[in-house]
Amino acid sequence: QVQLVESGGGLVQPGGSLRLSCAASGSDFTFNARGWYRQAPGKQREFVASITRGGTSFYADSVKGRFTIATDNAQNTVTLQMNNLRPEDTAVYYCNAARIISGVQNDYWGQGIQVTVSS
Repeated sequence: QVQLVESGGGLVQPGGSLRLSCAASGSDFTFNARGWYRQAPGKQREFVASITRGGTSFYADSVKGRFTIATDNAQNTVTLQMNNLRPEDTAVYYCNAARIISGVQNDYWGQGIQVTVSS
Protein backbone atom coordinates (compact mmCIF):
# COMPACT_ATOMS: atom_id res chain seq x y z
CA GLN A 1 0.00 0.00 0.00
CA VAL A 2 1.35 3.39 -0.99
CA GLN A 3 2.17 5.74 1.86
CA LEU A 4 3.27 9.36 1.59
CA VAL A 5 4.80 11.05 4.62
CA GLU A 6 5.47 14.79 4.72
CA SER A 7 8.00 16.58 6.89
CA GLY A 8 9.51 20.03 7.29
CA GLY A 9 6.55 22.24 8.07
CA GLY A 10 6.33 24.73 10.90
CA LEU A 11 6.19 28.39 11.80
CA VAL A 12 8.25 30.96 9.92
CA GLN A 13 8.30 34.74 9.70
CA PRO A 14 7.32 36.56 6.52
CA GLY A 15 10.23 36.54 4.10
CA GLY A 16 11.62 33.36 5.56
CA SER A 17 12.11 29.92 4.03
CA LEU A 18 10.98 26.38 4.63
CA ARG A 19 11.68 23.11 2.85
CA LEU A 20 9.01 20.45 2.72
CA SER A 21 9.84 16.86 1.95
CA CYS A 22 7.62 13.90 1.12
CA ALA A 23 8.78 10.31 1.09
CA ALA A 24 6.82 7.60 -0.69
CA SER A 25 6.88 3.96 0.27
CA GLY A 26 4.98 0.79 -0.51
CA SER A 27 4.93 1.15 -4.30
CA ASP A 28 6.51 -1.18 -6.81
CA PHE A 29 6.03 1.26 -9.66
CA THR A 30 7.25 4.72 -10.65
CA PHE A 31 4.78 7.55 -10.35
CA ASN A 32 3.92 9.64 -13.39
CA ALA A 33 4.07 12.85 -11.39
CA ARG A 34 4.61 14.21 -7.89
CA GLY A 35 3.17 17.38 -6.52
CA TRP A 36 2.11 19.63 -3.68
CA TYR A 37 -1.29 21.10 -2.92
CA ARG A 38 -2.41 23.28 -0.04
CA GLN A 39 -5.57 24.14 1.80
CA ALA A 40 -6.02 27.30 3.83
CA PRO A 41 -8.77 27.61 6.48
CA GLY A 42 -12.14 28.10 4.85
CA LYS A 43 -10.78 27.54 1.35
CA GLN A 44 -10.66 24.68 -1.10
CA ARG A 45 -7.54 22.68 -1.68
CA GLU A 46 -5.45 24.28 -4.42
CA PHE A 47 -2.59 23.26 -6.65
CA VAL A 48 0.87 24.54 -5.70
CA ALA A 49 3.43 22.73 -7.82
CA SER A 50 4.09 19.48 -9.64
CA ILE A 51 6.86 17.71 -11.48
CA THR A 52 6.50 14.98 -14.07
CA ARG A 53 8.56 11.83 -14.37
CA GLY A 54 10.30 13.52 -17.27
CA GLY A 55 11.33 16.42 -15.07
CA THR A 56 8.93 19.10 -16.26
CA SER A 57 7.69 21.29 -13.43
CA PHE A 58 4.57 23.40 -13.10
CA TYR A 59 3.72 26.09 -10.57
CA ALA A 60 0.72 28.06 -9.47
CA ASP A 61 1.07 31.71 -10.42
CA SER A 62 1.02 32.70 -6.76
CA VAL A 63 4.24 30.79 -6.01
CA LYS A 64 6.22 31.18 -9.24
CA GLY A 65 9.71 32.48 -8.57
CA ARG A 66 9.47 31.69 -4.87
CA PHE A 67 8.89 27.93 -4.67
CA THR A 68 10.92 25.17 -6.29
CA ILE A 69 9.85 21.54 -6.61
CA ALA A 70 12.35 18.73 -7.06
CA THR A 71 12.39 14.96 -6.95
CA ASP A 72 14.88 12.12 -7.05
CA ASN A 73 15.15 9.98 -10.17
CA ALA A 74 12.83 7.31 -8.81
CA GLN A 75 10.28 9.93 -7.71
CA ASN A 76 10.30 8.40 -4.25
CA THR A 77 11.05 11.69 -2.55
CA VAL A 78 9.73 15.09 -3.57
CA THR A 79 10.74 18.38 -1.98
CA LEU A 80 9.30 21.86 -2.06
CA GLN A 81 11.70 24.68 -1.32
CA MET A 82 9.68 27.69 -0.27
CA ASN A 83 11.41 31.07 -0.17
CA ASN A 84 10.18 34.57 0.54
CA LEU A 85 7.16 33.18 2.33
CA ARG A 86 4.09 35.34 2.79
CA PRO A 87 1.25 35.18 5.32
CA GLU A 88 -1.05 34.05 2.50
CA ASP A 89 1.09 30.93 2.09
CA THR A 90 -0.23 29.74 5.45
CA ALA A 91 -2.03 26.44 4.88
CA VAL A 92 -1.90 22.71 5.33
CA TYR A 93 0.32 21.37 2.57
CA TYR A 94 -0.45 17.99 1.05
CA CYS A 95 1.94 15.78 -0.87
CA ASN A 96 0.55 14.10 -3.97
CA ALA A 97 1.67 11.22 -6.15
CA ALA A 98 -0.07 10.39 -9.41
CA ARG A 99 -0.07 7.21 -11.38
CA ILE A 100 -1.80 6.93 -14.75
CA ILE A 101 -3.15 3.51 -15.76
CA SER A 102 -4.94 3.14 -19.10
CA GLY A 103 -5.57 6.86 -19.19
CA VAL A 104 -7.03 7.03 -15.70
CA GLN A 105 -5.17 9.00 -13.05
CA ASN A 106 -4.89 7.49 -9.59
CA ASP A 107 -3.94 9.96 -6.87
CA TYR A 108 -2.26 9.23 -3.57
CA TRP A 109 -2.12 11.78 -0.74
CA GLY A 110 -0.12 12.44 2.36
CA GLN A 111 -1.73 13.33 5.65
CA GLY A 112 -0.83 17.01 5.34
CA ILE A 113 1.58 19.26 7.18
CA GLN A 114 1.01 22.72 8.61
CA VAL A 115 2.91 25.73 7.33
CA THR A 116 2.31 28.98 9.18
CA VAL A 117 3.79 32.28 8.05
CA SER A 118 3.41 34.91 10.73
CA SER A 119 5.36 37.52 12.63
